[in-house]
Amino acid sequence: MESSFQTAEEIIAALRTGAVTSAELTDEAIARIEREDEAINAICVPDFDHARAAAHRADQARARGEDRPLLGVPVTVKESYDMAGLPTTWGMPEHRDYVPAEDAVQVSRLKAAGAVVLGKTNVPLGLQDIQSFNDIYGATVNPWDHGRTPGGSSGGSAAALASGFGALSIGSDLAGSLRTPAHFCGVYAHKPTLGLAAARGMVPPSEPAFPADFDLAVVGPMARTARDLALLLDVMAGPDPLTHGVAHRSALPPARHERLRDFRVLVLDDHPLIPTGSAVRAGVHLVADALVHGGARVARRSPLLPDLAEAAKLYMELLISGSVARFPIDSLEQLRSDADDQSLDAVRLRAMLFSHSDWMEADKRREAHRHGWRRLFAEFDAVVCPITPTPAFPHDHHPNPMERRIDIDGVEYPYFDQLVWAGLATMPGLPATAIPAGRSPEGLPVGAQLIGPMFEDRTPLRLAELLEQEIGGFQAPEQRVR
Repeated sequence: MESSFQTAEEIIAALRTGAVTSAELTDEAIARIEREDEAINAICVPDFDHARAAAHRADQARARGEDRPLLGVPVTVKESYDMAGLPTTWGMPEHRDYVPAEDAVQVSRLKAAGAVVLGKTNVPLGLQDIQSFNDIYGATVNPWDHGRTPGGSSGGSAAALASGFGALSIGSDLAGSLRTPAHFCGVYAHKPTLGLAAARGMVPPSEPAFPADFDLAVVGPMARTARDLALLLDVMAGPDPLTHGVAHRSALPPARHERLRDFRVLVLDDHPLIPTGSAVRAGVHLVADALVHGGARVARRSPLLPDLAEAAKLYMELLISGSVARFPIDSLEQLRSDADDQSLDAVRLRAMLFSHSDWMEADKRREAHRHGWRRLFAEFDAVVCPITPTPAFPHDHHPNPMERRIDIDGVEYPYFDQLVWAGLATMPGLPATAIPAGRSPEGLPVGAQLIGPMFEDRTPLRLAELLEQEIGGFQAPEQRVR
């Protein structure tokens, strides 16, 4: 049975009936990686011997009558997660020899669910880029066009899924790092509500793997279907057993609706600080048309929507001040900027100089935005909008990312301005599901995101499943552009 592009659900069904064994699935996945990944460079740390042993154990367990959620399913893991015995470098050359002694909590959950981990997927330096390249493992390419990036920082995971290297993957998202690679590679991803899934062991190798409550970052699932996303989220969700998990268990509410015609959706395709490229706008319109065709109530504007320009600036302040705190820069003097300059470039520069009181003021303004979203989600069930303004862009390895530019329909804009759409859900901590939404005129994948109410992750996931039935979902890039 050819399993490379089967869904996790299909694989599980075949395993249950005995139509295939985990050992067969794993051997097939490894053979495909060995055949195809030299060109893609998605799997930076293969772990094939352990994978084959895990598959053998999964087959033995199934023979004994066990049936765990992912028993025998081949998966991959983002390089930034600790896995005992394998390097965790975050792409930083000074840590190329760091090997953790324990698994990250999410790796432990994968293994407890019976998953077979094939290896780890590539990332950018320090997870700090919208691409996936570093001096240890090199650059990962987009399976649809090798001259373009698969996105970042979970770009290796998205490229692996699009290439048929395992049925599922886990990544992380601070600045669209799950959603952007999904959008660029034509797969699915879900950024969970902030705090829903424990992240211990997903820290830079210079830091101890203590329990942590991140300010913006989350860990989450990637897959080739919406239903597989929900399956993997059920494995990942839940507090850290060392902290909140002592007293709490996750119990996500069901989706607000089961039928497309019952959903109330706000559709956005314009941002006040950066234009939306024509290909991405067409993808958002494709989703909107499917919603209308399915009978959903669709609106294009609402006075309840929090101010998008203010939200983008606030997100940049929180993002950059946190990044500088974790990865300090050498000199601050060059960061002084005109206080009257309200461009996102200037906002980013000022954020690098944030004091603790500056951060607390930004956090207070964030709470006002969260309340605004609560009011909006009393009237709507989800918001549909872009993930980035463009499809996958050509590789750009300029050493100073602040000097890079993003081309939007022939006009250049500051590279990091494209993060404003990803930040729309990240800043207030909302769940967001990335879905395929057609193709660009050049044949590149285009995605859109479905933002839902806080801790109602099943609502955008269910909407993603219904839209997959309406407009289609993942397509394997067999006819690849080179």
